[in-house]
Amino acid sequence: MHSICISCKGRGLCGQPCEILAKFQRHAPRPRIHFSGSSPPEIFVGRIGYPFINSGILSPSNQDTNLHGEQTSVLSSPEQWVSENLSIDQILEMRGQLIYGRGQSHIKSTAANNNLKQITQELALSSKPVSTEVFLKKAPIMNFTASKYFHIITNPAPIHRAILEENPYVEQKVDYLTTDYDVKSTTALQELYKTGKITTTHLQKLLSSGLLGVKAARRMVPTRWSITAVDDTLGKQLLEKIRYYQELNQIQLFHHYYNGNHFEVLLLPEKFTFEVIEVSMQGSNWNEEIKASGDVFMQDYEGFFPRKTYATHVVGAYYTDRLAVAEYLEKIKRQATVFLCHEERQEYYAPLGVGIIRESLRKMFSDPKAVEYPDSIEQALIMMGQRLKAPFSRYKKMSWVLENYGKQKKIWEFV
Repeated sequence: MHSICISCKGRGLCGQPCEILAKFQRHAPRPRIHFSGSSPPEIFVGRIGYPFINSGILSPSNQDTNLHGEQTSVLSSPEQWVSENLSIDQILEMRGQLIYGRGQSHIKSTAANNNLKQITQELALSSKPVSTEVFLKKAPIMNFTASKYFHIITNPAPIHRAILEENPYVEQKVDYLTTDYDVKSTTALQELYKTGKITTTHLQKLLSSGLLGVKAARRMVPTRWSITAVDDTLGKQLLEKIRYYQELNQIQLFHHYYNGNHFEVLLLPEKFTFEVIEVSMQGSNWNEEIKASGDVFMQDYEGFFPRKTYATHVVGAYYTDRLAVAEYLEKIKRQATVFLCHEERQEYYAPLGVGIIRESLRKMFSDPKAVEYPDSIEQALIMMGQRLKAPFSRYKKMSWVLENYGKQKKIWEFV
C-alpha cells in the first residue's frame, strides 16, 4: 500500500487502479435517492468537527443485493466474518453494497427534534436486521472511508429522512437498561455483557448512539471512540477479578492466522502483566500514524496494576487484545504474564477494523488445536520465532515482559 492511500480514497492520485475500489464496484448500488433495504443494523458516528459531527445509518438497497431480511447481518458483523472465515475480498464486496445516509448534528441533540438520531437509536437497539426506507438528498457517490479502528464505510450521501418499515427486535435487558436513566454506562455495559446474548459490536453501537448512561451524560459518541471505550471497560472489569486468581501452572503458547493477521500469544506462570508488540509489515494495512517505510514495530504494556494512560502506540487494538486475553483467563480462572505478538502482513491489504482482531483471538482461545505447551520459555520463544516473519530478535530486544519475567522476588524469598 502507498502512503498516499489514506488521503486518496480511490481517486487515483497514485496513477494506478485502486485495488479496494475495484472490489466495491463489482456490487456497487445504482445511484438513486429513494430505496428500501434491510439495515444489518449498522450506524456510524464520525468524529471530525466534534461536537458537531456527521452520523447516520448504513443499509443496502433491496434492488442491488442478493441478501435480504436477516441475511444482511453479515454485512457488518466481524463476529460472522471470522466464524465463517470470510476473505478480505468477500468482506469488501459486501461492504460495497451498503449506502451510508448521513447528516450533521450536535452530540447532545435530542431524538425528538432529530429524525436521523431517532432512527439511528432505534437501529442501534435492534439485535436483528431492520427493514428501512431511506430518502436521500443526493445520490450516493462511489467513495469510502477506511480506518484500522472500524469497518470501511462506503457510498456516502446526505440523508433527508428515514422510516423503519418494521419494529426493531430489542432484547429485554437492552430495553430495560437503555430506559434506565440512573445507571452509569460502565454498569450498563457490564450487565449487558454478562447476559451472553449481546455481541460486543452491538454494545459499541448502543454506546455510540447515546443510549447508555445517566440522563445528563448521554450523548452520541464517535464510533472510533466507542469501540475502544467498550473494549477497555469490559477488559478492566474482568481484570479486577483475574488479579485475585491463582497463577497459571504451565506455559501456554497460542497461535492463529486470519486474513494476513498472525498472532502469537505466550502465557507464562506469574502475576498478571500484559504486553502487545504489533508489527505493521511493509505493504500491509493502512495506518494513519505510520509514515516510515519497512516494518514498523509498536509496543504498549502494563504491569500488575492497571495502566492509567492511553496506549499511544498500539492504540485501540491494545484494548481489543486485552479483552480477548482477559476473557480466556476468566474462563480458566487463572492469572498469567502475557506476551502478545501481532503481525499485519502484506496480504492484509485493506483495513477491516479491530473487530476482526478481537474475534480472531476469541476463536484462537476456543480452539484446542491452537495451543501448545512448551517445556520452557526458551523453547516457547524458538517456536514463536519460527512462525513470525519479522525478525524475532527485534521482538526480544524491545519486549518489556521478557526483560522482566522472573526477576520479581516472591515474599517468601525474604524469609
